[in-house]
Amino acid sequence: MNEDRPVFGVCGYSGSGKTTLLERVVPRLVQRGLSVAVIKHDAHGIGRDPSSKDSDRLFRVGADVVVHGPGETLARTSHLRDTSLEAALDRLVQRNDLVLLEGFKRWPGRKAWLLKNDETAPPADIGPCDPILGWEADRAGILEEALVRFVEEQAERGPLFGCILIGGASRRMGRAKHLLPLAGGTGETWLHRTVRVLQTCCQQVAIAGRGEIPNDLRHMHHLPDAPGVNGPLAGILSAMRWAPRASWLVAACDLPFLSPEAVSWVLEQRSAGVWALLPRVSESAPVEPLLAWYGFRCREIIEALAAAARPALRDVAKHPKCRAIVVPSLLARAWQDVDTPESAAWCNGENLRNTRP
Repeated sequence: MNEDRPVFGVCGYSGSGKTTLLERVVPRLVQRGLSVAVIKHDAHGIGRDPSSKDSDRLFRVGADVVVHGPGETLARTSHLRDTSLEAALDRLVQRNDLVLLEGFKRWPGRKAWLLKNDETAPPADIGPCDPILGWEADRAGILEEALVRFVEEQAERGPLFGCILIGGASRRMGRAKHLLPLAGGTGETWLHRTVRVLQTCCQQVAIAGRGEIPNDLRHMHHLPDAPGVNGPLAGILSAMRWAPRASWLVAACDLPFLSPEAVSWVLEQRSAGVWALLPRVSESAPVEPLLAWYGFRCREIIEALAAAARPALRDVAKHPKCRAIVVPSLLARAWQDVDTPESAAWCNGENLRNTRP
C-alpha cells in the first residue's frame, strides 16, 4: 500500500449511514476547492447500467463503454483490463485531491468508522479507526475537518524534486547561460549555484534540457527534452514523466538572485486542492512559470498544453486548480533573469558585493 496516496476509508455496517454522510460531506469538500472521488464497495457485483440498456449489452460482450451526456460521463471497464482496487486508486489519485472508499472495512489505511445506533465501538479485528462517529455526533462536521487535515498531511508527505532548466538559445548572451562563471573566480557556474539552492529543500534535483554539464555535476540526473515539444515546456514535461508521483520545484538556470528564502516562500504557499503555484512580482505583472511549483497532478495540464497548437506555459495559471501568487517585494529579485553579457556581469558584481563581510 502506498502511504502517500490521499485515500481515506468511510466504513461501517449496513445501515450505519455511510452514503447519507458522504452526500453531506462531499459538497463541503468541493466547496473548499477539493476534487473528490468515491469508490463504493459492492459485495454483490455491479448491476445493470440504469442509464442505457444498449451500453449494458455492449459491456456484457467485452467492450469498454463510455456513456457521455451533458455535464457527466459514465465509464465501465471490461474485466479484460486491470480492475483491481489498487489500479483504480492509482488512476484516481492522479486527478483528485482525495479518494474516499465507502464500505471497505478491511482497508489497511486511514479510515473512519460509523457506529450504528446499537454499537458502542468498531469491531476489534478491523484495525484502528479515527474518527469513530457515533449516531448522535456531528458526523458531517467531524469527518469534514478530519478529511481536510488528512489531505494537507498527505500533500506534505509526497516527494518534492527540483528541476533546473537549461538549453535555451542564449542568442543575446552568446553562450550557454548555465555555464556562466560565478563571481569570485571559484570556477563554479550559475548551474552550480542553482543546484545548491534547490538542494536546500528538494529530495532530488534533476537537470533538464540540452547542454554541456560540468564534470562535477555529471552524477546528477540529466533529462532530455520531451520529444516533439519546444521551449521550457519540454524540460518540465520530461521531468514529470520521469517521476510522475513527485511534485516539482522548477527553476531556470539564469536567475542570478535565486535564493533559498525565495524557494522556501513558494513552497510555503502550497495548500490542499492547489496543483500548481505560479508567482508574479506584482498584481499587474505576468506570472513567472520558470521559478514555480508544479504538483504531480499538474502533469495532465502540462500534457494538454504540450499538445496545443500554440502552447504557452503561463496558461497553467488559468486552470481552476492552479494559482497565481504575488511575491513579497523583498523576494521579488529572485525572479529577475538575464539575457546579455552586460546584465550578467552586473548581477555577478551585485552578488559579490552582497557576500562580502
